[in-house]
Amino acid sequence: MPNFQTARIFSDNMVMQFGKPLSVFGTGVDGTKITVSITGEEAAQTATIVKNGRWLAMLPPQPAQDCVELTVTDGQDTAVFRNVAMGAVWLAGGQSNMELELQNCNTGRESLENDDTPNVRFYYTMKKSIADDSFFESEQQMGWCDFSNKESAKCWSAVGYYFAKELSERLGVVVGIIGCNWGGTSASAWLKREYADGETAIYFDEYDKAVEGKSLEQLKQEYLDYQQYHAEWERKSAEYYNNTPDPTWDGCLEYCGENKYPGPPSPLNPMSPGVLHKSMVERVAPYTMTGVIWYQGESDDHRPEMYYKLLSQMIRCWRDDWSDDDLFFVIGQLPMHKWSADEDRKNWCVIREAQARICRTVQNTALAVLTDCGEYNEIHPKDKKTPGHRFCLAALNGFYHVEFTDDTDDEPGFSTFSPEVYDPLWNTDSVDVFVSTGMSLEVRGGTGELTGFELMSPDGEWHKAQAEISGRDSWNAGEGTEILHITGVEFPCGVRYLWTNYTDDIPLFDSENGVPLPPFIFTKPGYQG
Repeated sequence: MPNFQTARIFSDNMVMQFGKPLSVFGTGVDGTKITVSITGEEAAQTATIVKNGRWLAMLPPQPAQDCVELTVTDGQDTAVFRNVAMGAVWLAGGQSNMELELQNCNTGRESLENDDTPNVRFYYTMKKSIADDSFFESEQQMGWCDFSNKESAKCWSAVGYYFAKELSERLGVVVGIIGCNWGGTSASAWLKREYADGETAIYFDEYDKAVEGKSLEQLKQEYLDYQQYHAEWERKSAEYYNNTPDPTWDGCLEYCGENKYPGPPSPLNPMSPGVLHKSMVERVAPYTMTGVIWYQGESDDHRPEMYYKLLSQMIRCWRDDWSDDDLFFVIGQLPMHKWSADEDRKNWCVIREAQARICRTVQNTALAVLTDCGEYNEIHPKDKKTPGHRFCLAALNGFYHVEFTDDTDDEPGFSTFSPEVYDPLWNTDSVDVFVSTGMSLEVRGGTGELTGFELMSPDGEWHKAQAEISGRDSWNAGEGTEILHITGVEFPCGVRYLWTNYTDDIPLFDSENGVPLPPFIFTKPGYQG
């Protein structure tokens, strides 16, 4: 074994972030001098000393380029990483809709067979919830791969791939994606305990109460027992659904027994708060990168009212992990979803509004609107090319300040990446909502009607409302601004649009780039409900 090691994310074929100071880090023997050098258009060298078993060296920013070499040595042992590209690095984070593999989306097999994508590379953070001996053995097998390695590429995040493919084409640089996601996880799993302040501390408080008085070995064994039970339950569940006409959830439970998912609180359980921050985020931070594309929120729908605070705290935590206050986040707004047997609890509406609010109030964030990307009775929509495109539009406009339209392959045009809603004007019998768009709003769908609008009367009740796109001239509004004139209630005290967990009737889109108008809700200032 060498006296030092670099973090596993450093490997041949990696992508390093161009235009930013580069962090190179790893472990070693205290007091050892580590020298790091890079060759390329602008060769550079730096050195650091190992302290408390860890070291971190910073190289100066490099221009975008290919075929760079990175060399790290402690004077006795040397590691040389070849075929390094200086490009744009993004982390693809979240839960199962970000995790869904390229081979399993509806365009994946065609892409794997026909795409020629030389400028996208991928690193998957190992999915293991606790750092035992097998953790480090398995991690040694991880490394950066490009799209020519189809066995690797088929397991990439589909959203991450389509985002990176389009971004590399638009920017003309290699794009590296760090996959760091796990299906079914709350944002609390990706958060350090000390950042859960106030009401969100309940995630950690509940965990503490559940594990109180139990030894580490007992907690581990309970989770291993659960895994064995759940594997058998999954086998029987597949058997039931494959062999039963008109299967039901109740019938499945009767056949299979209790569904104990997600299992008992345990440091082995990836659903436990803080676990994946420790076992995954801390394995890749602070690898220098542009930002994060984040697709998550489904597993926090039992506490939608605190999601704004929870996700804000996670963003703050990650920016501190990377020592980068400008680390950019593109937040995917949840699509429409409803299980056929569920009532519309409107909890996903609150999650969507929290995601939009973050992008209005937290600097260096952007919203990727995905409301039209859902499927009825399916929580894992198979179209991942559209979400990848929306994340790319948001990154281009929000971070790179490049504006593109769907009609333009090469040339920038006048376009926002999604319509943006501003505070409304409250009238006696109507509400006027101002919308910033690329060019204009257009109505899509079979009926051609503006549906999905509601107004709240002074008694707090919501009522179906009529809406029309009002002329700009009456308000002296400039190009790229639309006014929605909404009527149907006297003395309206609230207005909202698409406030439902699921509908397939999404009427309003930006005419230039096809991004839907995001759902919104406003309450009249001073209203006491």
